[in-house]
Amino acid sequence: MKIIWLGHSSFRLEIGEAVLLIDPWLADNPTFPDDRRDEVLDGVTHILLSHGHFDHAADVQAVARDTGATIYTVMELANLLEAEGVETVGFNKGGTVDLNGVKATMVNAVHSSSYKTEDGARYAGTESGFMIHGEGRTIYFSGDTDIMADMEWMGDLHKPQIGILCAGGHFTMDMARASYAAKRYFDFETVIPCHYATFDALEQDAGEMRAALPGVDVVTPQVMEAVTL
Repeated sequence: MKIIWLGHSSFRLEIGEAVLLIDPWLADNPTFPDDRRDEVLDGVTHILLSHGHFDHAADVQAVARDTGATIYTVMELANLLEAEGVETVGFNKGGTVDLNGVKATMVNAVHSSSYKTEDGARYAGTESGFMIHGEGRTIYFSGDTDIMADMEWMGDLHKPQIGILCAGGHFTMDMARASYAAKRYFDFETVIPCHYATFDALEQDAGEMRAALPGVDVVTPQVMEAVTL
């Protein structure tokens, strides 16, 4: 399994027979190197989209067209994207989709969601996270969220070993809150923070998380650096 951070909350996940892009914001992402776009898109089989905000979805139509990959997201956002001419599969909380043998289950998040169209911002369904099951392990991709009580049953039911957690603050959990959630509700072996260091309003490093999670491998890769697990 390879997890490649593309900056902000965007990831390329090579797992089993699938190559997944999660929230692929590449164009105008200040932390993503534009000259590596083709490398990121090579071999992509599916796209997972957590919600409709620009820093997650602004580039998703172009990515879908360039790769031919289907976008899997909440129903309302899927309908908006399909109206723009890309292929989608809409599902919802508790639903599981099969992505070349990798199973992705949509789970709750606490945030907001809208999608920019030519007619202005539109309601884009509810925000979400994903539990991604493959190669005998489970990854929890939190999406944009704060701490929530649902994390208790999510950790107990899915038992993810790997957490990709938003941790930049201002719009989502910060490092302290994400660390609290990781300790209280999960038993992670590996945590990868995201949604930080993109803008001045966000936290710029993960030192506080490393200190708060002794015994957990807090991995902070450079953009485009593969984490192999």
